[in-house]
Amino acid sequence: MGIPGSGLAKGLAVTLRTMTRKSHTAQYPDAQPELPPRTRGVIGLFEENCTVCMLCARECPDWCIYIDSHKETVPPAAPGGRERSRNVLDRFAIDFALCMYCGICIEVCPFDALFWSPEFEYAEEDIRDLTHERDKLREWMWTVPAPPALDPRAEEPKEFAAARKAADKLAAAEAAQAAEAAQAEAERGSAGTDGNENGTENGTENGSENGNGAAS
Repeated sequence: MGIPGSGLAKGLAVTLRTMTRKSHTAQYPDAQPELPPRTRGVIGLFEENCTVCMLCARECPDWCIYIDSHKETVPPAAPGGRERSRNVLDRFAIDFALCMYCGICIEVCPFDALFWSPEFEYAEEDIRDLTHERDKLREWMWTVPAPPALDPRAEEPKEFAAARKAADKLAAAEAAQAAEAAQAEAERGSAGTDGNENGTENGTENGSENGNGAAS
């Protein structure tokens, strides 16, 4: 059992230590704050990765994501193929007056089209101006910090492992083809050398026989 009043004494000690420290005031906006990389400021859109699957809009608990699209017919890649249809993004907007920054849309996006940006200076005088369209979301994409480096002892990502395995397999196949080509070239060279030797031997023997016949 602790000493009675020890908790109060610890609390007062913390208060006294805080009172003796000099306060530091950041001179914002002249001095910009250093925000952590995982700061939830705004959501950036990488439009090229968006497939208009609507998963982010359906999972948003505030229904603050607005997406419009249309379908286009893609001609076949090869003659005789079948035409395909694909969704084309027309509008992607987020109402930050409703957004509660839960990050569910970023987590459920299967194609890495949404990212957190530490940008926070987007206040507006009119609440209706807090609905930002895809052009503004695309601008915020360039403020997204780079992902942190992996732990040196961590396992290699499966994408890298698969790519390295495919590269090694291709290099081995190329090496095998080069070895076969070198062996075939060596065999052709050896056959040519044997033919030259046989021709030289035959010519020498015929010359010797002709010389002997002339002498007799």
